Amino acid sequence: MKVLGVLGGMGPAATVAFLARLQALTPATCDEDHIRVLMDMNPQVPNRHRDEPGAKRVLGEMAARLREAGADVLAMPCNTAHAHAEAIRASGLPFIDMVAETAAEAARGAAKRIGVLATPGGDALYAAALEALGVEPVRLDTAGRRTFLEAVFQVKAGDVGAGPQGLMRGLAAGLAEGGAEVVIGGCTEVPLLIGAGDVAVPLVDSAEVLAAACVRICRADIATDADARQG
Repeated sequence: MKVLGVLGGMGPAATVAFLARLQALTPATCDEDHIRVLMDMNPQVPNRHRDEPGAKRVLGEMAARLREAGADVLAMPCNTAHAHAEAIRASGLPFIDMVAETAAEAARGAAKRIGVLATPGGDALYAAALEALGVEPVRLDTAGRRTFLEAVFQVKAGDVGAGPQGLMRGLAAGLAEGGAEVVIGGCTEVPLLIGAGDVAVPLVDSAEVLAAACVRICRADIATDADARQG
């Protein structure tokens, strides 16, 4: 079983929720069936919007430390920070790309227009990923992006109540009304506010997609061994 290194803390609540998904999605009958996780919970990563060079440097340093600690593969439950994926890959370890995995999952059906709930940085990453798959992204307008950030900042301040929930539901509804056949929760704060029942179309949770990919990749050797025994 591969050791998973997680670059976390962006934000802390979203990282903890991701770890809970990782545990819940692992097919386990005892402690030993679960994935070993090395975590760098670092809320002091420089702001991904205002200090991109600083964020790039710190993320690269985190990846290198996780490698030295014994990680075999890396993951990061922050969509916006995937703009610095190359700095993380410079560690020499495989990096599970949350944006690519989520875009592929959302496009797996017949949807041709997919909405994106994300920060401005995450929105740009998802637009490029979806367009590469031949899918049209349905994006928030300028006012919607401001509202989205308002909701996310409320979560980061500890408020996951009716106020930010209502803001996020309204944004999701606007994307569906704008023609989105599927909506991507392209920020790990999104599932802390809304779930599938809050959106009129299917909601693809990027944190859950990443957790499932981590389980699949880190336990791949176990699945191969089981198949060999059955064969």
